Formats: sequence, C-alpha cells, structure tokens
Amino acid sequence: MNLQQKVKLKNMGNVILFVFPALLPLIVFWIYPILKSLFVSFTDWDYMSSEYNFVLFDNFIDLFSDYRFYEALKNTVVFSIGTLIPTIVGGLLLALLLQKSFKGSSIFKFILFSPWITPTVAISIVWTWIYEPNIGIANNILEFFRLPSLQWIQSSDTAMLSVIIVTIWKSIGYAMIFYLSALENVPKELYEASSLDGASLLQRFRDITIPCISPTTFFLTIITMVNSLQAYDQIQVLTQGGPSGSTRTLLYMYYQLGFEEFNVGQATSVAIVLIFITVLLSGVQFIASKKWVHY
Repeated sequence: MNLQQKVKLKNMGNVILFVFPALLPLIVFWIYPILKSLFVSFTDWDYMSSEYNFVLFDNFIDLFSDYRFYEALKNTVVFSIGTLIPTIVGGLLLALLLQKSFKGSSIFKFILFSPWITPTVAISIVWTWIYEPNIGIANNILEFFRLPSLQWIQSSDTAMLSVIIVTIWKSIGYAMIFYLSALENVPKELYEASSLDGASLLQRFRDITIPCISPTTFFLTIITMVNSLQAYDQIQVLTQGGPSGSTRTLLYMYYQLGFEEFNVGQATSVAIVLIFITVLLSGVQFIASKKWVHY
C-alpha cells in the first residue's frame, strides 16, 4: 500500500468517525425497524408468542385478497388529496392576506398557527363536541344558514369529510407560515419591473410569485402528503375507522390488524406497502420537481 492509498484510507476513516454519531440514531430508529418489519411480514407472529413461523408471501397474498385493503387504500387516497389541496391553497391565500403587516396581524398569525402546535388528540376531542348532531356548533351554523343538519362523524357519508376538515384546520396555519417566509424572499425588483411593463396583478402573481415560491410549495406538498399517510390520532379519536370502515386508512388498518386482531405478520405487510407507497410518491414528486421548481 503506497502513501496515497494510506492517506485516502485515513481520510475515509475520519469521514466515518465524523458521520457515525448522526448515522447511529438513523440506524437504530429507522433502518433497523424497517428491516425488522420486513422480516416480521414474512411470519405469522401474533404479538404474544416468542416464536416466528415463516409463511413467506402468504401475508401479502391474503392482504391483496382482502377487500378491506382496497377500501383502506381508496380512503387513504381520498384523505391525502382531500387534505393536500385545501391546505396548500388555503395556506397560500392566508399568507397573501397577512403578507402586509397591520395592527393585530401578529395575533391573527398566532391564532391561525396555534392548531398546529396543539396536540392532535386534544383538538380531535374538541371537534367531537363540535360535530355532535344535537348541540354541536357545526349543525348550529348549518341551521343558521337554513341548511339541513348532518350526522358528521356518525354517518359513513360524512365521516371522511369530517376528518379531512379537522386535518385541514390543523395544518393550514403551518403552510401559511412557510408561505409568509417565501413571499418575503421574492425579489421586489421583479414586481417593480413587471409594473413598468404594464403587467396586471394576476399576471405578476402567475409569472413571478408562483415560480419564486415553488420550492416552498414542493416542500409543503411532500410534508403534507407524508403527514396525511401517517394520520392516526384524529381518526382514532373521531371515528375509530368507522362508520363501516369509511375512514379506515392504511395506517389505521395496520393498527387494527396488529393491536386488535393480533395479526402482526399481516399488519407489518400493510406497513411495508405503506412504506413503498411513500417512497414511490416521494420519488415521483422529486422527479416532477425538476420540471416546475425554480431556484
């Protein structure tokens, strides 16, 4: 081994030592659990026994033959899209409204952001009272506008909408804060130049604002989508996956299979599918970002 190779080997060792403290939590809390889940998905472990009996792909075959899986997959897609679009659009609209400081604007920003920092369980408990059919505020508002009352979380027709509303209400302030920061970083010279060229307010928003804040939109799209796939607390408190499975998402199906039916092998197969979907969506979004994110 010559001197140059020794130097390269020493540098590689220094790099490993430097990144190891950061890699250790990643290995312990992310890589190992994923590999362990993949292992369990090929077994019939019941959460109680200390033995693992390999069943190979039987869990995945049973999962893809179960109508509940496709129902949960559909609910997951509906929930994710139903929360993503209103959160992104609503957060941007609020940021545009509160972009210019005025008396009391900080209070409005705090009020709108406060649901994000409030525990989801606490929020969901309050919303169960709001959705109460007889004395809840939601139906009182509908009655004020002479609209028919709804059963909200008690009906399979409106339960998913109810959970989506709670999730949007919690997340929209988070998106607003990021958009406020992004709007402040848009170069004012671009607006001044477009004004001299006679561009309208709508044209400036389309040609300057949207391209300049596209990295923030991309970031919020990924974060909101991942949060939607991981949503559990509000579903557990509000509907417990019902009525009749109308709000059972893939993550909640994982919980039911693993901790209610004690079929941990099949539950982890759901987790593997969910991980695959998350990675696939992230990959598609990163590829698409090259076409529409402007740096």
